[in-house]
This record gives sequence, C-alpha cells and structure tokens, in this order.
Amino acid sequence: MRIIKTKGERLLKKELKGDFKFFLKEANLNPKSKGYGLIRDKSELSPQIASIASVGYGLAGLVIGVERKWLKFTDGYYRANKTLDTFINHMEETHGFFYHFINMETAKREWNCEVSIIDTGIFICGAILAGEYFKGQVKEKAEKLYKNIDWEWYRDKNVNQFYMGYSPEEGFSGHWDMYAEQLMLYVLSVASPTHSVDPSIYQDFQKPIGDYQEIKDIVYTYCGALFTYQYSHTWIDFRNRKDKDGIDWFENSIKATLANRKYCIAQSKMPQTNPEPVGTSKTYGENSWGLTACVGPKGYSGEFGAKPAKSQLKGNDGTISPSGAAGSIVFTPELSLQALEYYYNHFPKLWGKYGFKDAYNLDYGKPWYAKECIGIDKGISMLMIENYLSGLIWRYFMKNEYIQKGLEKLDILPKKKELEKV
Repeated sequence: MRIIKTKGERLLKKELKGDFKFFLKEANLNPKSKGYGLIRDKSELSPQIASIASVGYGLAGLVIGVERKWLKFTDGYYRANKTLDTFINHMEETHGFFYHFINMETAKREWNCEVSIIDTGIFICGAILAGEYFKGQVKEKAEKLYKNIDWEWYRDKNVNQFYMGYSPEEGFSGHWDMYAEQLMLYVLSVASPTHSVDPSIYQDFQKPIGDYQEIKDIVYTYCGALFTYQYSHTWIDFRNRKDKDGIDWFENSIKATLANRKYCIAQSKMPQTNPEPVGTSKTYGENSWGLTACVGPKGYSGEFGAKPAKSQLKGNDGTISPSGAAGSIVFTPELSLQALEYYYNHFPKLWGKYGFKDAYNLDYGKPWYAKECIGIDKGISMLMIENYLSGLIWRYFMKNEYIQKGLEKLDILPKKKELEKV
C-alpha cells in the first residue's frame, strides 16, 4: 500500500481529527453516571441514545488520540478503564452480549432494541484494541468481557450459523447466512477460551461469487453496501492472507470497492462508455461514489448498495456518504482521496465541526445535506484513515493472542504458511 504525500493527506488528517472529536465530545464523561463512557449514536438526533458500536470505535479513538498527542496517555487510560467498568457493572447483558442501543445515563436498553451480536463484536474489538495498547486493568477488563460472551448460545445448531438478532420478547431472528461484515465474529468466537464455537461455522455461510463489468469473481454481500466489505477489516489485517479455499478477503474488498465506484459511474448523468444504460443520478459519479449504510433524506438506511448484490438495490435514491470512500482508503487509496477532495472542495455544506457530515443527495429536489454525524460512519472513517496513514489499529489489534489463534483455527493464514500447508 503506497502512502501518498499530497494535499490529500492533509485533508485525511483533518478528517481524522474531526472523527476523533466526535468520539471525544459526544460521550458521557460524568464520573458519577452509570453510563460513563457511552457515546451517542448520532450527533444531532436522539441525544439520550448511545450505541455500543460507537463505544467500540470510541475506545479505538482513545488509542489514536494518545498516539497523535491529542490526548494524554493517563487521560486515555482513565477513560478506557472507566468505560469498561460501565460495561462490567451497569450494562444490561444476555449471555455476555449487549443491547444495540442504550440510554446514555442509565446504561439501560432503549427503543426495545435487539441484543446484537455484530455490535457486541465491534465493541469487543475496540475493547481488545484498547487492552493491547493501554495494558494493565484495561487489558484485564477487556479480556473479562470477551471471556464472558457465550458465542455458542447465539449459534443456530440446525444450520451452524449465528442468528442475526435476539430480543427477550421474540427470541432469535434471522441468520448470518451470507457473507457480510461478520468475519470478525468467527475469529472472536472460535478463539474464545471459555465459550468457543467450532471452526466449521466459517464454512457454513454462503459466499456467492459474481462479476461487475470487467471486475471478476467478487464474493459479494446481500446489499452490496461498502460497510459490509469494511467493518471486519477495520480491526483485522487481512493483507497477504488467504483461507483454505483460496479467498483473499483484502483483495476481495478492493474488487468490491472498485465495482461500487463503477456502478455509481454507470448510474450517473455523465458521458460513459460501458454496458449499463445512462443513469439518472446527479449525485453519483467518478468522484462521488461509495454506496453504504448512512442517513438519507428519508432517514437512516442500510440498503444503499451496488452490484454485484442479491438485493434489487431499490433503496438507492442518490444518497452518498463520504464514509464510503473514507472507509475504503486502504483498498483504493488514490480513488478514495480523489473522492474526499471532491466532497471537500465542492460541497462546503457537507463539512462540519466533526469533519464530513454523514451524507448528501443532489437528487432529492433541492440539494440535501445531512445535519448529523453517525458514530459508525465516523468510526469506520477514523480507523481506516489511521490504518492507511500508520497501520496503528492493525498493529495493536493483531498483537492479541486470541485474534492470532482465531485466524489460525479458521485457516486464514499468511500466504507463505497457507502454501506450506498445501
């Protein structure tokens, strides 16, 4: 991966600082509160609602802040340590899993939401990272929370897949039956020293393969949204690794990102020479791409996506989030930088106190710009930009013994070792 020393890198650092400020400022820092360390899901709406995924990214943000001297080590350690205390002492949990959305002050469930395996996974990844960096009690508490997760309880034994959600009122629902952002769950679960899952679970979800234009053999996701190709890569360094079936997940995300961009070009109102009919979007284009989950004119949606996909992509309405390109900076450095510079130079209303706001849309009557920032989009932007600039997140996360063990048990090995096993 080539680091580009240009004005674009200065913009990346500016966005990185804005992302960091979101997690610094949108947190409950009242030391007397049961919700200390909880971080808002959104900057503008529902100020009392935190998400556990935001907290996971926020823990990683403390590492970035200390490393870049935006935060003292002692302050970062204190915040990480006390945040983990909140999860140990006050958070509602079921078999070690946490509710998706919680009250900022009480740490209790909100919106009748689900006990979320994927959001618990994101939080635990952030805790593990913080433990590797800060050591001491932070590492001890992160490991305690990790060991408390009963992964087997969340597995449907009939199909050997994780359920997608659980609520006390309705029980389990859905399955992680197809490739998406959940690779981290298999690494975490098979390596658990207390409640491990058999590695065969990694073989028992669908990995459909499709093409888009000249880009071949993409293992694609249901909705084709970029976050599904990004989230696990935020933490786990899949570079130069293959599984026993020959899948290189990092290379796969590169191809999916390139396909996402080409799809946006095909759907745009611009001259083009490709097999697709001329599109209708004024937003999409060669420097405005990256269909991914974000807020749009009609509210939040995870249905914005690109081909190849199982979905019919009927949710696409011209909404683009800068986090799509920013979260793929490690996959497509030059193209992502061009997109971020385009947003910054052409759409001043898209920039705010935390860097890029969540999304914009030129196809919804008059131009529409999100008012808010969303934790998961700020988080994926922050961590991937830091990985691109320094590799910091990958470097510390990959030091963890359980992550190394999980990759080994799943046979997702460095290419040299993978060849030795053949």
